[in-house]
Amino acid sequence: THTKARIREIDGTRISAQLQQGNVVVVAGFQGVDEHGNITTLGRGGSDTTAVALAAALNADECQIYTDVKGVYTTDPRVVEDAKLLDSITFEEMLELASLGAKVLQIRAVEFAGKYKVPLRVLSSFEEGEGTLISLEGESKMEDPTIAGIAFQRDEAKLTVAGVPDIPGIAYQVIGPVSAAGIEVDVIVQNAAADGNNDITFTVKRSDSERAKKILDDLSPSLKAESVSLDKKIGKVSVVGVGMKSHAGIASKMFKALADENINIQIITTSEIKISIVIDEKYLELAVRALHSAFDLGDPDYERKSIS
Repeated sequence: THTKARIREIDGTRISAQLQQGNVVVVAGFQGVDEHGNITTLGRGGSDTTAVALAAALNADECQIYTDVKGVYTTDPRVVEDAKLLDSITFEEMLELASLGAKVLQIRAVEFAGKYKVPLRVLSSFEEGEGTLISLEGESKMEDPTIAGIAFQRDEAKLTVAGVPDIPGIAYQVIGPVSAAGIEVDVIVQNAAADGNNDITFTVKRSDSERAKKILDDLSPSLKAESVSLDKKIGKVSVVGVGMKSHAGIASKMFKALADENINIQIITTSEIKISIVIDEKYLELAVRALHSAFDLGDPDYERKSIS
């Protein structure tokens, strides 16, 4: 569509010619032209994506994105005071962090940079500094920590459809109509009981939760569900790092840190470089701080910087 256009190609001939003449080229981001000459806009994240696309088309050494923060931190400094500014991070890690709530970069721009192998650097518009370099996994340092960062999301809600028959296709019958309504489903857990029934639990954005529950309430008789419940007071915390691929014990360390704080885990989901948990929202910040400490992600120079 005109407001959510995709980039098909970039003709960098004129830009290259100006650069070769020593000129500084200023290009308007967020917009393009379709095959009929109509102006289109690129939608959410379009400006960052424009910059990455131009860097790819021009074979630039690096694409620099200037923003309102110094770079990518191990977690939100507003929650953990000694959060560390990362020198580097992989595309894979940045994609996970961006999709899990880190708002430094739009997912679309990171995806584009990873696809075309364009090194991305996030820097501050207001302060001097090297920022954070986002690049391929093989280019990161061998000593890089196992965990790159911790992301969290407050705007989640949990729905449980309890007591549905444990038969083929039941998960689709529950999730399908919710997805068909344009509601994005995140974490999904299915528990089969010995009596032949299933409980299916999944999370959605809190803003979509009432609509999702209405769909499930209407479906409940045909699903033969015992109940449909909604919990809006949950949050999701995720630890992310490519080092998980080659290091054992990450999950146990994570769970111990939460157990030590008496935080109950409601749902666990994993991928190759990520472990996400759903917990009671009131423990969200406590969980982030506990995990940040457990994985030694803090900036060792934080106290010295504070004093100076």
